[in-house]
Amino acid sequence: METKKASADPIPLFIPQTCTSTEANKTGSWRYLKPRYEEKTAPCSAACPAGEDIGKIELLTRDGLFKEAWETILRENPFPAVCGRVCFHPCESQCNRGEFDEAIAIHQIERFLADTARKNEIQPAVMTGEERREEKIAIAGSGPSGLAAAWFLTRLGYRCEIFEAREEPGGILRWGIPAYRLPPDVLRSEIALIESLGVTIHTGRTLGPAFVDEARGRYAALFIGCGHGRSRSLGIPGEDLEGVAEGLPFLQGIRLGDTPKIDGPVAIIGGGNTAVDVARSVARLGGEPWIVYRRRRRDMPAFETEVLMALEEGVKIRELLAPVRLERTGGRLALTVQPMRVDGTDSDGRSRVVPDGAEETLEFARVFKAIGEEAAEDWHRPPGKGGPVLALSNSTIIVGDGSPVLIYGGDLAVSVKSVVHAVASAKEGAMALDLLLRGGPENLPGRLEKYRVGEGPSLSMEIYQGGARSKRSGHVVRYGEINADYFQLAPRISQPRLLADERIRGFEEIDLKISANMAIREADRCFNCGLCNNCDNCFFFCPDMSVIRGDGAEGRRINYDYCKGCGLCVVECPRNAMTLEEEKP
Repeated sequence: METKKASADPIPLFIPQTCTSTEANKTGSWRYLKPRYEEKTAPCSAACPAGEDIGKIELLTRDGLFKEAWETILRENPFPAVCGRVCFHPCESQCNRGEFDEAIAIHQIERFLADTARKNEIQPAVMTGEERREEKIAIAGSGPSGLAAAWFLTRLGYRCEIFEAREEPGGILRWGIPAYRLPPDVLRSEIALIESLGVTIHTGRTLGPAFVDEARGRYAALFIGCGHGRSRSLGIPGEDLEGVAEGLPFLQGIRLGDTPKIDGPVAIIGGGNTAVDVARSVARLGGEPWIVYRRRRRDMPAFETEVLMALEEGVKIRELLAPVRLERTGGRLALTVQPMRVDGTDSDGRSRVVPDGAEETLEFARVFKAIGEEAAEDWHRPPGKGGPVLALSNSTIIVGDGSPVLIYGGDLAVSVKSVVHAVASAKEGAMALDLLLRGGPENLPGRLEKYRVGEGPSLSMEIYQGGARSKRSGHVVRYGEINADYFQLAPRISQPRLLADERIRGFEEIDLKISANMAIREADRCFNCGLCNNCDNCFFFCPDMSVIRGDGAEGRRINYDYCKGCGLCVVECPRNAMTLEEEKP
């Protein structure tokens, strides 16, 4: 059998080649999932009653763009210096960073930005639009809601006049909050900024119920933001005795320069912010303040930070004691109290207390009543619901055919009595009025929904005016959606503050300003939840080089011809500023 020899000739190897660019080999057709840039809402912004764009504020602060960060606050809140001092900052309680180590000191950064702008006499960019409306708006009261209403309405093109009964504007900010918390010059600077938009403030103008009729034909709307200017009665015998006084007028007197020497023990009946402010003021005037509260200390509606500082300054708290009667015993006031105990929870969520044991009597040199305030006049109160009365989240509007439209805001319309809630109320009232005058009263609540921050109820003026924030998703980013592997533990900055023995020597401001380096360092701790900060993770991790870089999420884009939808960019985005969704045919 003949054996064939292998051919010496090599077997030809076929290698397929293209004569065109590899860019012709598009891979996008493989994709069934599609990534896209989608900036979302940070939980701090959703929790802020004023709806501030906190993540963006921190980004700008981190980069040293202090003016731009301050202006970002002003778009949603005309009181950054005030709120940086007296707000109870609910935003911080929702900060995702708090689940990682400690929440961002948002209020300190806000105060730093405002104080820096004031110190350097910086003027913000023009805050008003080009449109000028013919309608004039009257505003009763120059407290936080009235001033904020003028701020927002003027930016919407309306001419606003504020009428204030006292000789200086500011309302509770000027006359009810002690100077050690809010110095007068700080408030005056922010009021001056509001006036710079063209707002006219008439002081010494006491308004009565007839003003509503007088406003007909002169004003398209009347915003009633008179606040709660009258202390509530205890409803017990002896509360009108000499030596028994109301807390709010006492604080007002101090702001006017009346600082009497107080000796001996002083009872302050109540557990709210006014009660705590009175107690701390008594300590500064030489007295021995005792807060007497019918529930537990943990149930006090006063801000916890203020309560803790009050304790540091020597204020004593007697909890679970309900006042029964007041009597004169020689030169002292005898306060009879009923011990109480907790017995479940009321329908409003507060602890329910019932009598527990025999009455006891306490003696004091003076007694202050501070159990809350109410509207000073009947016409300040909004009417009940129904008919032309529309109760919104933070304001009440009379939408009948009559003129002017009536808007009730601030303490008259919100359950939480705070400066930032007054701002929220004014913003909602301003937007609702603008929608009403432009398109009628139909479905006002529904028309407001598109301007909510996250799930609401906070509103955004920037969204309402069609700014860049309007492109954000309302999805609120939670901690589990953050890629925490890209962050390092870092301690929160501490609040510089006068020592307790220094604080009680007078009414000097006790919280001190942080430095620029501290503000930048603290802002750098922020996760910037839902916001693109140009970290470039999407660019570096993309295996197909499909990410085209630009400035922020708006400037970046994905070349879907080559993107296979692997989702690496979404997974590796530290801040959840991207979304992976099913590809649609």
